[in-house]
Amino acid sequence: MYKAYRTVAALTIAGALTSSLSFAQNAEDERRLQEIARTAAQNFAAARVEADQTRPTAPPPPAGAVVELSLDAATERALERNLDIAVERLNPQTFDFSLAALDANYRPTLNSNFGLRSQSQFQRSQTAGAANNLGLLTTDTLTNNYGVSQNMKWGGGSFAVGFNNSRQEQSDLFATRNPALNANLTGVYVQPLLRNFRIDGTRATLQITKINQEISETALRATISRTLVTVRNAYWDLVYAIAAAEVAERSLSLATRLVEDNQARVEVGTLAPLDVLQAQAEQANRRGTVAQTAAARRTAELALKQLIVNGTDDPLWSVTIEPIDRPTYSSTPIDVAGAVRRALGMRTDLETARRQLASNDVSLKSLTDQQMPALDLTASYGMAGIGGPQFFRQGFGGVVTDVVPGGYSDALRLLAGRDAPSWNVALNFSYPIGASPAEANVARARLQQRQTIAQTRAMELRVATEVTNAALQVEATRERLQAATVALDLAEKRLEAEQSRFDVGLTTNFFVVQAQRDLRDAQNAELRALLDYRRAQVDLERVQEIPAGGGGGGITSIQGGGGQAPRANAGGGGFGN
Repeated sequence: MYKAYRTVAALTIAGALTSSLSFAQNAEDERRLQEIARTAAQNFAAARVEADQTRPTAPPPPAGAVVELSLDAATERALERNLDIAVERLNPQTFDFSLAALDANYRPTLNSNFGLRSQSQFQRSQTAGAANNLGLLTTDTLTNNYGVSQNMKWGGGSFAVGFNNSRQEQSDLFATRNPALNANLTGVYVQPLLRNFRIDGTRATLQITKINQEISETALRATISRTLVTVRNAYWDLVYAIAAAEVAERSLSLATRLVEDNQARVEVGTLAPLDVLQAQAEQANRRGTVAQTAAARRTAELALKQLIVNGTDDPLWSVTIEPIDRPTYSSTPIDVAGAVRRALGMRTDLETARRQLASNDVSLKSLTDQQMPALDLTASYGMAGIGGPQFFRQGFGGVVTDVVPGGYSDALRLLAGRDAPSWNVALNFSYPIGASPAEANVARARLQQRQTIAQTRAMELRVATEVTNAALQVEATRERLQAATVALDLAEKRLEAEQSRFDVGLTTNFFVVQAQRDLRDAQNAELRALLDYRRAQVDLERVQEIPAGGGGGGITSIQGGGGQAPRANAGGGGFGN
């Protein structure tokens, strides 16, 4: 199960790296790759939880134990346990909720209304039909309405269907139906034909949010790459600190042996006591150097632990780390042109800049759309039915001569028979006369877009310069390492020669001590050159993926503006009909 977890992690990183090449593909391929990357990220999280639950729990090593650690194991632990990566991994997930909220605008909305209303008003004409001395006309209304509405993603249109019902009872002497049972079924569709047809505010925000999620995923990949670079450098720093401590120990051993030899020679009378004091002083200095290198080793180890543990309760926090990998030397020439091409295709800041350009295109498209006239087509169709007891009177306002019973079923029958249809088609047009704010916004947005294009080109040039400089730095540190290796070989031979001459009395204690110092300095110089060479290689890999400081900062962002398309309303939420 743990191997499967590591495989899923590798696929996650591979999917994130693949997304950087999506600009060379069409939109469908890009969406497919992003979906694969998100699915892989979800599988990664699920697999990690499953692996943590099923992985056999080994007893933690005792405090102070020595644990061997390879560079690959250190980077793997960083991917699993680094807290910065864990925090950054949550950012793309927050956009899922924003996208879900925006998608909810295009889902059907059900509405209903149930109400009771009683209204009394004084009659102002003889035909009002008031049945009391005060001339009050009382109307009691019961409403029960239902409706559904939905916004359409394509074209910015919307439709609404309403089924409205009411029971109306009046104290009207001239009423032909009392109570009157009304049933109405109405459908309305509104379609923008110019403005808000290609894009509107909601669709623009939806596209920009998706791009921002992709930018967040790029930032996650940048955090992973930056953390792995830091882990590799910290690993080599620890290797250097251990090697420097070993050099200091060997230098102290040489000084200690020289003190012992000098003391023996003083006892037999072949050397002055002052030479012993000089050797002892050098021994004390080198003992201090040993203490300094030991402290530097512990500091370097702590810096590495901070990157690969998830807390002080981590088993690796309380042990001593023993790195088992050593820096290697390579004489293979660097393909600078290939490195530049790879950086231009994979750098996270360039990828962020390109996605910001895509976001600006959406904002510019939305602003440009607002310059168009508003021309909206509204089409509606309705059917009505009525039921309830129907009165036939003798003359105008006379006595009731006949009553035809009826109910709600009569209203539904008339509704189904479409005996009282109504329809409407309308075109609504509006356009501001003279200069409009949209024209100024579009002019500013186009200027900002040209600015972002120039910023991206400048960033590409800066990336190419950084990669070339990093490659030159690798070559320079390689030559320095070669020179340091030769200098170390010569320092060893010089110390052997000085020691041999000192043994036969042809030189003094001072020159032997100086040769030991030169050997120590040459060993440290070779270690530093080897570490700098390895760090230069890591930096060359780093500049092909991530910048030194952060993501695609400095790219101008265009603030989109867009009106909302008119929405259909079938009147299903009204109180009375």
